[in-house]
Amino acid sequence: MSRIKTVLGFAVGFGVAMLLTDAAQAQGNYPNRPIRIIVPYPAGGIVDIVARAVTEQVGRDWKQTIIVEARPGGNSNIGTAAVARSEPDGYTWLVTGPAALVNPTLYKDAGWDALKDLKCVGLAVWNQSVALVHPSMPASTIKEFVEIARKKPGELNFGNPGTGSSIDLSAQKLFQAANIKLTNVGYKGQPQALIDLMTNLMHFEIVSLELALPHIKAGSVKPLAVMTDKRVGDLPDVPTIAEAGFPEATYVPWYGIYVQAGTPDAIAGKINDGINKALQNPEVQRQLAVANIPGKPMPLADLAALMKADHEKLTKVIATSGMALQ
Repeated sequence: MSRIKTVLGFAVGFGVAMLLTDAAQAQGNYPNRPIRIIVPYPAGGIVDIVARAVTEQVGRDWKQTIIVEARPGGNSNIGTAAVARSEPDGYTWLVTGPAALVNPTLYKDAGWDALKDLKCVGLAVWNQSVALVHPSMPASTIKEFVEIARKKPGELNFGNPGTGSSIDLSAQKLFQAANIKLTNVGYKGQPQALIDLMTNLMHFEIVSLELALPHIKAGSVKPLAVMTDKRVGDLPDVPTIAEAGFPEATYVPWYGIYVQAGTPDAIAGKINDGINKALQNPEVQRQLAVANIPGKPMPLADLAALMKADHEKLTKVIATSGMALQ
């Protein structure tokens, strides 16, 4: 009997050792097959630009195939949930914005828990945006607009490109800081909302800088403040939201690259190194600069801290803003 136990113990131990060896080899050989990048938004948008500029450079550096797959739907929930439920092997990445952190608070069946199911392995870019009104609006500053809005609670329209989006969150922070109430008008993305602002159907919007700049230069919309922590080069005369009198509304959304939370540290570390190297590539920097979405390399520990801090901050914004649970 003791010999049987010894043999069985050896077999089990040998099997475990082989599994550990296989796992170590798999991590050491990573990546040895194509990597899939899921973008939970339609192709051609800001997130898609980020995904292709950064991750395709990682693929070139690693000499490995990178497949970017747009998987929109459910306000980014479908694509995000797919990554949260994927194998934790480092071969499925997610590129997305604040929705990854806030949607589980907004949607009963989002399909993931931000801090339990996802691990941020790279900061892709910071998104710059600008507060806009129609040129006919008798306000040249945020403070002047706020005074008008306070006198007409609920009468002015806010063109919202998506509940829980970075734009929506920026707007809600401003509305809370300024103590104003606008009527929320929902859109499926920024372009149509911006068109309606230019035709004066909407009264106020926050728009990504890249999308807004041509229309600002054409005079079809009027900028009141940039929603950033410092002025932007393309609009040197437009104050930041803090300079305009509402520092509490300062919020610069960021787009991160995530993997399933159970991904081994060795693989997560290699991905992080690859993304940080790509962000320092001159061509990637050029592409991001053209789109007014600057990148910033960050280590894993800082990314985890940023993810946790923004999760706490943004869920508080949702809880106090009256955003409806979907």
